[in-house]
Amino acid sequence: MGGGKFMQRNLKCSGWTFIVGSERNMYKLTLDGVDVMGERLAEEVIEVINRRPEIKKISFVAHSVGGLVARYAIGRLYRPPRRKSQEDSTVGACEDDSRGTIYGLEAINFVTVATPHLGSRGNKQVPFLFGVTAIEKVASLVIHWIFRRTGRHLFLTDNDGGQPPLLQRMVDDCGDLYFLSALRAFKRRVAYANVGYDHIVGWRTSSIRLNSELPKWEDSLSEKYPHIVYEEKSKSKKVDQYAMDSIGEDDNCNDELEGELVTGLSRVSWERVDVSFHTSRLRFAAHSVIQVKDSFMESEGADVIQHMIDHFLLT
Repeated sequence: MGGGKFMQRNLKCSGWTFIVGSERNMYKLTLDGVDVMGERLAEEVIEVINRRPEIKKISFVAHSVGGLVARYAIGRLYRPPRRKSQEDSTVGACEDDSRGTIYGLEAINFVTVATPHLGSRGNKQVPFLFGVTAIEKVASLVIHWIFRRTGRHLFLTDNDGGQPPLLQRMVDDCGDLYFLSALRAFKRRVAYANVGYDHIVGWRTSSIRLNSELPKWEDSLSEKYPHIVYEEKSKSKKVDQYAMDSIGEDDNCNDELEGELVTGLSRVSWERVDVSFHTSRLRFAAHSVIQVKDSFMESEGADVIQHMIDHFLLT
């Protein structure tokens, strides 16, 4: 992600932390589809692990569509927990064995920043379309002309081999891709989201919430994190419990698929961190500022990166 260098300079820990910025999905390669990019990222991670056998733990920090790519990649990299032998039962096996691993490594942090977890086809999920239903419907029909296969995945119009849309399949384990189990393997999952002025990714989709779950926020009183306006930790919910407790009449659930995605992803717990740049001179570039893509131009987002660092688990 863009804040990688900032994190590398400021991440303090006992021992050492090895930070790798992915380079496999640059420029036009981002148009090839979430699955193709996810396979590339998985291969890149395996290469790093093979070069660095001393690495024992792994975390992911991803921005925008990169969060979906990372979710796909961990689904490919997930390894189920090893079965306890009779000897293990006698001696006492480690509890962490029951959570599975990411290619043999202990999974610690999975952090997404302004990622369209619910896709981009719902009402106001792409704010620059102004929330006009007619424009949003047209966009879903023509988006692949510009963003090719990735566009189809984001607007959930793909049906490869008659299968459900990829993002729908990614809320559960699917064949040899363990999407949900991989997410569950991490000690923490975090979704950073812009509450406004992000004209590319809407608040609901980046924070994995229904419309009725969006919180009322106020200006931050924190000097250290002036742009963090709301934080919450949610517990995992069973599908039937979530459906009964959460989905209400004011949830824009004319798109039932969006509700299904929220329900599926809520089967694991999430930390949600809401960010606002409404007083920033670069507020209209919130999608980039939140990740400090340019450390000089977008330094106002540095407190968000610092928040990630301060809450990053190392063990």
